[in-house]
Amino acid sequence: MGNRLTLAVAGSRKTQGIVEHCASSARERRILVLTYTQANQEELVSRLQQHVGDHHKVEMMGWFTFLLRHFARPFLPFKFEGRRVLGFNFDGRPHRMATGVARFMDSSGAVYGCELGRLAYELVAESKGALLRRLGCIYDEILIDEVQDLSAYDWEIIDVLLRSSIDIQMVGDIRQSVLATNPRSSKNSKYSYAGAIKWARERQTAGLLEIVESVTTWRCHPSIATFSDSIFDPSWKFPITQSKNETVTHHDGVFLVATNHVAEYVRSFRPQCLRHNVTSGKDFDLDYLNFKVSKGMTYDRVLIVPTVPIAKFIASGAYLTEGPASSFYVAVTRAKQSVAIVLDMAGRSSLPYWRPDSLVAEERQGHASLP
Repeated sequence: MGNRLTLAVAGSRKTQGIVEHCASSARERRILVLTYTQANQEELVSRLQQHVGDHHKVEMMGWFTFLLRHFARPFLPFKFEGRRVLGFNFDGRPHRMATGVARFMDSSGAVYGCELGRLAYELVAESKGALLRRLGCIYDEILIDEVQDLSAYDWEIIDVLLRSSIDIQMVGDIRQSVLATNPRSSKNSKYSYAGAIKWARERQTAGLLEIVESVTTWRCHPSIATFSDSIFDPSWKFPITQSKNETVTHHDGVFLVATNHVAEYVRSFRPQCLRHNVTSGKDFDLDYLNFKVSKGMTYDRVLIVPTVPIAKFIASGAYLTEGPASSFYVAVTRAKQSVAIVLDMAGRSSLPYWRPDSLVAEERQGHASLP
C-alpha cells in the first residue's frame, strides 16, 4: 500500500474514513490505529467497536501509550542497563541540567511525558534494528489520526516508520493545528502546528509518502466553507473546500452581530458560544466553550467572540499568524448552518450584519411612510 497522508478539511468525515478502512481490510491484516487526544481515542474506540468489532487484529491506542508499550518498556535496557519503566509522568519535567537516566525518568522510574518522544527515538538506534523488526512482526499497517497534533521528536519517529516495512497511513487537517504532544519543545519547531504542512511536502518531494487532498466537507454550509478558506494566507496553498451540506434553514451563512444585539441573537438562535480563552468575552453572560476545547465538535450554529487580531482580520483583511488562524478556523468550522461574529466596527468587511426582526420591521415601516 505504501505511505500516505490524507489532508482532510473540517467536516470531511476523516475519522469515519479510518473506521471504514479498517472494516474493509482483510481479516488477517494487522492494523494499529493511533491518535493523541483522549477525546479522539474514546471516539475511535466507540466507532471501531461498532463497525469493526469482528476484526480482531485491529488495535487502538493513544500516541503516548504506543511509545511506552513498543519503544520505552521493551527497549529501555538497551540504553540504560538494568532499568525498567515503572510509570508515566505526564506533567513533570526533568531538571534543566539533568543527564543520563535522570533526563528521561523521575526518581520513581516514571518516564517524563515531555521526554518520551526523544527517548523513544534514541531507543530506535540503541536497539540496532531490533525495535523496528519487532514492530514489523506485530503490525502490517499503522493508521495515525489527527497527525497534525504531533510535534518535536514525534516527527523523527514518523520518519523512521516511513522507512520501515510497515505501511503508514496518516490523516489530519493542518488548518486545525491547535494542539501538540510536546508544545514546549524547540525540537522541529518549524514543523509544529500548521508548520506540519512543510514536513509533509518535504517528505512527498523525497518520495517517502503520497499526499492526498480530501476537500469535501459534509458539515459546513457552502458560505461557511468559503469563509473558512479565507482565514489562511493564500501562500499556504490550501485547496478550496467543497461543501456537500445542502440543508436550507431560515438563517444560513456567516454574519456579524453588534454587541447590543448579542443577547437577542442568542435568544433567537441558541448558538454555541465560542471564545479564545477564559479572559475573552467577559462583556457577555454566555455559556462559552474555548476554541481549542471545541475541536472535534459539531453544532448547528455558533457565535464567536473574536480576539483583537480576528477583529482586525475581518475589518481590514490583515491575515492572522498561523496559530491564531488555526484557532479561528476550528471555531468557524464547528458550525453546520450559521456563524455569527460579534463586531461593532466592520471596516472593509462584506459580511452582512444580523439585525433583530423588530428593528427590521421598524425600518420597513419608516421607509413605507416616506412620501
